[in-house]
Amino acid sequence: MSEQIQWGILGPGKIASSFAKDLAMVSDARLAAVASRDLANAEAFAAEYGADRAYGSYAELLADPGVQAVYVATPHTHHCEHTLAALRAGKHVLCEKPMGINAREVQEMIDCAREQGVFLMEALWSRFNPALREAARLVKEGELGQLAYLKADFAFPGLDRDPNGRLLNPELAGGSLLDIGIYPIFLAYWLLGVPQSFQAVAKFHTTGVEKQIGLVFEYPDAIAMLYSGLSSKSEMRAELSCTGGNIYLLPRWHETDGFEIDVEGSGRRVELPTLGKGYTHEIREVHDCLSTGRTESADWTLADSLALHRLLDAIRERCSIRFPSEG
Repeated sequence: MSEQIQWGILGPGKIASSFAKDLAMVSDARLAAVASRDLANAEAFAAEYGADRAYGSYAELLADPGVQAVYVATPHTHHCEHTLAALRAGKHVLCEKPMGINAREVQEMIDCAREQGVFLMEALWSRFNPALREAARLVKEGELGQLAYLKADFAFPGLDRDPNGRLLNPELAGGSLLDIGIYPIFLAYWLLGVPQSFQAVAKFHTTGVEKQIGLVFEYPDAIAMLYSGLSSKSEMRAELSCTGGNIYLLPRWHETDGFEIDVEGSGRRVELPTLGKGYTHEIREVHDCLSTGRTESADWTLADSLALHRLLDAIRERCSIRFPSEG
């Protein structure tokens, strides 16, 4: 592999724009190519973000020998299809979250990556956020005692969006759970693991997608209360309550630049800003893995993605959430 890693982007949308801006801040990365189903869109994106080549089909980009790593930023109903195509073309893949719409798709992608011997990671960028990593370290090393209570939410008003768009369309696996609910669920999984049991309640929009979901995760010595929704805006200030003190992840906690620690009324603030918007940190993780010949991250493993998606599947089953594409 050359010293500079040549990236390709599938799907030049809003998330891809943020990713491209941060990719430009990583010194050993280069945006080599971008592909869209509409060549004009790909050319406009390439011109704005300095990509060397633009393609009017995903297959053309995947056939480009100059592309080493691919960022899959298409709608999540296509993540499995496009990731499998990239892996089979011998490309390393960073797939935007959720990796698939269910654990079956995620397992298929993992199996393919291992068969091809190439790198695969789900782009859960919060896992590599500097402030979140430090807060997680404090919790996991017991510096504030045992984690007893976790509260996290993610909500914004989105019910006025196009009913045929990704967020509200069941055909596109819409709803809050896979789009934003994955964040609080991920935080609980990261810090506490898979719950021994859980309670869930969901409210549905007129289009048929879930618009609100509330969860209580139960652990032997802890409880996590989680929420995602499209009906209103939430504070997005997460709380990690430990037996010896509290950590408050500052809004918006999933991309935070810091947190507050409170021990018996005495507080201090920890500031750990992200580089760029924050995608730089997951990009660097991919580069670190590739430079040492690893085909998955030790910090967000393929087993972690599979466990998270099995949990999402269980929540959907409990709340009777099913997508038409699943048959």
